[in-house]
Amino acid sequence: MLLPVVIVKSLIELSFMFIVGRFLLGLLAGANRDNNVFWQLLDVASKPALWITRKISPKLILDQHIPLATSSWLLISWVLVVQYKIELCLEMGIASCQ
Repeated sequence: MLLPVVIVKSLIELSFMFIVGRFLLGLLAGANRDNNVFWQLLDVASKPALWITRKISPKLILDQHIPLATSSWLLISWVLVVQYKIELCLEMGIASCQ
């Protein structure tokens, strides 16, 4: 039961890092970010999480706010998954979680 929790936690962390990296590189690259190869890689990698957020969010939310909304729900879900992992480790014993 611990393996699926670890996989979900890792996927959440990866998605969050892609979005944060995309944001930071966007600040550094400025207006020419669309021509940047690394920006394009981070953009492709973060598309699934952004797409999910766009699908579940109301149309009232602007497209420019979707990355912030995605980061928010990823952070909240990461905290919940870490809490669940800690509970599992306490039930199974700390030695089995290392």
